[in-house]
Amino acid sequence: MKPGNVNPPRGIALDAAALKAFAHPLRVRLWEALEEKGPATATQLAILIGESSGSTSYHLRQLSRFGLIEELPKRGNAKERWWRANPGGFSFNGDVFRRDPNTAAAAEMLLAQVVQQRVEETLRWLQESRTTPHEWVQASIDSRTKLMLTRPELEELTSDVTTVLQQYRAVSAARQSDTDEMRNRSVSSNDETVSEDVVRIHVHFNAFPVGLGEPEEDSRTAED
Repeated sequence: MKPGNVNPPRGIALDAAALKAFAHPLRVRLWEALEEKGPATATQLAILIGESSGSTSYHLRQLSRFGLIEELPKRGNAKERWWRANPGGFSFNGDVFRRDPNTAAAAEMLLAQVVQQRVEETLRWLQESRTTPHEWVQASIDSRTKLMLTRPELEELTSDVTTVLQQYRAVSAARQSDTDEMRNRSVSSNDETVSEDVVRIHVHFNAFPVGLGEPEEDSRTAED
């Protein structure tokens, strides 16, 4: 399957109401579990993260209400419902929401969670890469580049990279949809492999200007 042959999945752009609803520690954990492990039921997620099934069921419905996750009716029945994270992911205007007193706390919480997740994933990769097959390590990349760009050039860079990622996200979503139809994957499984030649890939991308804003003073330093 090649990029460009399928349409990218539609992601969720969070508005203020969705942002506030999502900015709940348990709901973030549930979304991360579905995004990382794949489709699951409320009972499976309750066991995975150590909560009651009643609690996970309630919070899953709230996530579904705002489109962050979706039900898989073909896999469920009258007694249990299967859920998966929205294949297109989510986005929100952190700059706007952080400047609004009504949404600042929720935006800060989600942004901090996203950064923490990236750190944990990178540290996990450093450990796993010691025993990962050589050809997969060679195919991966860990890169940091300093550039001197204008604002329009930065906008063009982010647009170009986003376009490429969306193409591969479409391929991934189509492949995952096919897999969901063929396999009843267990959320408790640690096997990341979908087939012999396809594995889950984490892609992190940041591009931002440096030195244009004033860093917030560390409260601990201020007290000293």
